Amino acid sequence: MGRGRQKAKHTKVARELKYFSPDTNYSALERELTGSTGDPILDENLAKWADYAVDDETQDDDESDDQAKLA
Repeated sequence: MGRGRQKAKHTKVARELKYFSPDTNYSALERELTGSTGDPILDENLAKWADYAVDDETQDDDESDDQAKLA
């Protein structure tokens, strides 16, 4: 008996999520995507440690080479 009420509630929530459009802070999004924090000291440290970051494509190649050696 409660299925109709439950379905109506889910439909209402889905509709609210579909048409909800929050205010987007594009400048904050740009800073996040570019990796810039606006703080020169922090940006310098991020740049320094970026050299140590593992590239996914490079890591995949290394793993496949290791598997080929084991076979």
